[in-house]
Amino acid sequence: MIGPWGDKFVPAARRVLLTVLVIVLALMCIAILRPFVTPILWAAILSYSAWPLFHALRLLLRGLQTPAALLATLILALAVVVPVLWMLALVQGELIQAYRFIARYLAERPHTVPSWMLRLPWLGARVQELLADYDANPPELAQQLSNWVLRETSQLGTIIGGVGRNLLKLLLTLLVMFFCFRDGEAIGAQSRRVVAALLGERLDPYLHTAGRMIRALVYGTIVTAFAQGVVAGIGYWLFGVPAPVLLALLTGVASMLPLVGTTIVWVPAALWLISSGHVLKGVLLLLWGALLVLSIDNVLRPILVSSATRVPFLLVLLGALGGVQTFGLLGLFVGPVLLGVAMAIWREWAAAASSAKLV
Repeated sequence: MIGPWGDKFVPAARRVLLTVLVIVLALMCIAILRPFVTPILWAAILSYSAWPLFHALRLLLRGLQTPAALLATLILALAVVVPVLWMLALVQGELIQAYRFIARYLAERPHTVPSWMLRLPWLGARVQELLADYDANPPELAQQLSNWVLRETSQLGTIIGGVGRNLLKLLLTLLVMFFCFRDGEAIGAQSRRVVAALLGERLDPYLHTAGRMIRALVYGTIVTAFAQGVVAGIGYWLFGVPAPVLLALLTGVASMLPLVGTTIVWVPAALWLISSGHVLKGVLLLLWGALLVLSIDNVLRPILVSSATRVPFLLVLLGALGGVQTFGLLGLFVGPVLLGVAMAIWREWAAAASSAKLV
């Protein structure tokens, strides 16, 4: 006989041992999956955001889960690959035009700095000195460019390796996305049952808030980037900036960067126009960017994100800034989602405290 103390000790010891085993197992699983966390999170975010597409395809295919998941994954892959290939084709032609423009500019001598730049302390004199050195000895600049090309070419192996790693991450993301579509409902149901058994039903509102935040951020980021790229591209074309499609693409990508955003593209373009003697066009491009391109970000993104989630835009901005610094590009979505869930918890606690005070 174990006795009354033994009857209490053995179940407690079993629970402790089971808890320790579960924690060890969880840590080992995290260690195994750690290299794949970024593709898995991207796949989860994209599949959740595109779930309405998958649901529509499943209805179209009369409930066939696997074909609908495969078709949704292929559509999302084509939605990324085809625009990139199209942009690369356009950018290739514009890069050739940009090269011809630079070569034609360098062939014209002498080169002088605009008068307004000469009045800038140190910078104007330094730029004029560099141009004078080139006018006096053009082969020296050609040699410097040749050395730079050779130096960058030596990094080709590293670049190719980075492209290969990113391609593998993309393929892994697509593979995980397929299984998220196919088995997402079963995984979600199992997760809800486990969470309900451990924490009760209190986590459902937070998960709902996180889901709304993810969709609002994905849709808001994509729509805002596309709109800013198109509007900026029209401005580049109207005011005669070389390679407008390339700059429009860069503007759309830069719109996802918090704080600086699109200004790192259209402001230098406008300053280039001014320094080239096209002062009116440069000023008009500055006004175009400030009044139209920036206003899209200041108006459209808050409408798509803040109004859909009831989370202040300042909190979304801080979440994006801190998220990018902590998690990289993935932080654009992870940071605001975490702060949004924290805001939901704070509101619930504040409401509960207010109700308790009234009672």
